[in-house]
Amino acid sequence: MFRRLNLFAPALFAALMLACASAAAARTPASDDAPAWLKAAAAATPGSYEKDVPGVVVNDESTVTVSEDGRATTVTTFAVRFLTRAGFDRARAAAAYSTDNGGKVVELHAWLIRADGSVRKYGKDDTIDRITDSDNLYDETRVKVIDATRDAEVGAVFGFTSTTEARPWFPQIEWWFQEEMPSLVSRFTLVLPAGWRADGRAFNAPKLDPQVTGSSYSWEMRNLPRLEPEPSSPSVRSLASYLAVKYGPPTAAASAALRNFDNWADVSKWYAELADPQAAPDDPLALKARELTAGAKTELDKIRAIGRYVQNLQYVSVQIGIGGWRPHAASQVFAKQYGDCKDKATLMRAMLKAVKLDAYPVLIYSGDRTRVREEWVSPGQFNHCIVAVRVSEETQAPSVIQHAALGRLLIFDATDPITPVGDLPDDEQGSFALVAAGADGSLMKMPSTPPEENMVSREVEAGIAEDGTLTATLRERREGQSAADARRVFKGLSPSDYAGVIQRWVSGGAAGAKFGKIEPKDAHTEGRFALDVEITAAQYGQAMQNRLLVFKPAVFGRGNQPRLGDAARKYPVVLDSQAFSETVRIKLPAGFDVDEVPDAVKIESEFGTYAASYEVKDGQLLYTRRLVQRAATIPAEKYSDVRSFYGRVRASEEAPVVLARK
Repeated sequence: MFRRLNLFAPALFAALMLACASAAAARTPASDDAPAWLKAAAAATPGSYEKDVPGVVVNDESTVTVSEDGRATTVTTFAVRFLTRAGFDRARAAAAYSTDNGGKVVELHAWLIRADGSVRKYGKDDTIDRITDSDNLYDETRVKVIDATRDAEVGAVFGFTSTTEARPWFPQIEWWFQEEMPSLVSRFTLVLPAGWRADGRAFNAPKLDPQVTGSSYSWEMRNLPRLEPEPSSPSVRSLASYLAVKYGPPTAAASAALRNFDNWADVSKWYAELADPQAAPDDPLALKARELTAGAKTELDKIRAIGRYVQNLQYVSVQIGIGGWRPHAASQVFAKQYGDCKDKATLMRAMLKAVKLDAYPVLIYSGDRTRVREEWVSPGQFNHCIVAVRVSEETQAPSVIQHAALGRLLIFDATDPITPVGDLPDDEQGSFALVAAGADGSLMKMPSTPPEENMVSREVEAGIAEDGTLTATLRERREGQSAADARRVFKGLSPSDYAGVIQRWVSGGAAGAKFGKIEPKDAHTEGRFALDVEITAAQYGQAMQNRLLVFKPAVFGRGNQPRLGDAARKYPVVLDSQAFSETVRIKLPAGFDVDEVPDAVKIESEFGTYAASYEVKDGQLLYTRRLVQRAATIPAEKYSDVRSFYGRVRASEEAPVVLARK
């Protein structure tokens, strides 16, 4: 669940309303009165919804009042009616604050209006205070929470009000109107000092003009439908209607406490000022960098050696200073041997500098390549930091891009433990990211690797006996992100658990298979992954009337197919770049002739191609199939094309060969 309001406290990237332990044990019901705004919200007619809708938001409003010195006071009211038990996890009130910008929660109260009209009030004794992200070792951003999930019931309305104070790092606000539940009314109001101005833009929504009264601006949306997550779609956060607002005095000089951004170069200069001084190498760090690269013969070898070293450092997040934006000094990260994404990027920059290679931090959104909007100039859109290394023509790799001012840049994620130098995680490919290089920095598209760089190549040697028993040897070789996918599973499991995964995968196509060998081999630095499997599967071929033998030549499931749901769809389909090629040779049993083989198939679309062919020669069936899928975001109105394409692919791969006894 994503937060409703981002008053530009960057360490709040983690969702605020995480599941947490109940603030109190079983409570004694009390007859407490609810405020008028909540009673009015509870009286609103929610309308009719499908049976699987867990609840409806009946009130969602925040008012931010900014003082002359830039300090902001935010009053939030929120209420939800529960339609099913699945909605009970929304019976939580949350108010976030950051200690490094003077933030505090002035007030947090909540109420539950039960279906019978009785009211339960929650206050200070029901409130817990914790860090926003439990994965961080230390975080200056905290959240106060009231948990009423144990008291929730179908038909009840839960509501809360909070008042927080803070001095935002930048006069920018993001407000989400929409979420997974439908909403009756969602409103954001910004109250500024006299003479100040605000400029807002709505995304994923029709043009939305504010109601302006003096220096007060109000944006409102009503009767918003729910957002239902769909397989292979952008994140709910990227699909939801939201508002991005920038505000300030008539002239920048009027308030030195506020810093805003007119263009992406401004953001680049700001972040370079924070990050560059931290990337200075000290003697121990420089010595280690030279040691790591002592045997390197090429520029790319040097980058690989340092990149692998930094990847292997433990990920630990300690969010301190400037909303968590400033990285720790590289010397400190090296000495402690841990850090978060921006710390790892800084350490890698320092080590590269020690061997005379320049590198720059890159701010990016990890998890959804469609998230960042070029039109909204704000560092608040990013949640991750990676590296751009300046390289010569000597270095050739799929993740190299051309920058107008900086030249050739190799993009690398030093935090991702499974993607080597020269490649980039799928969810970061093709996304907008900021190369922070002072005045030369800019927002640009990250590289998208061609499908052939993410190839899965297979050779299958098999034989089928008269009784239908199959013996088969699989040799699979993966590259790029296809290798990264396999590496993620391999590294995340024990050997026995990994073997179990492979056994279940193979058994999906060859039921009851017995395994003679499961042999994985990871070549991480080269970006490759190999898997050899030997199986025997009784009754793989189905005998019919002792005359026919029927079997599928596609013995091993292809995998890597986008998850597609129902016939209709609301949101785009996100496809990754990948390629698949398989050659299967099956020795046919003596005493049988081929009676029927499927027709050759060739399918072409705007996002990919597929081909399958069959050939019988010298008692052997040769079956080949090849799929090429290009990275793309396919709009919902073209979903039927994607579904039809993969439906035809699936039909081809399920098609059997029929043998007849001579």
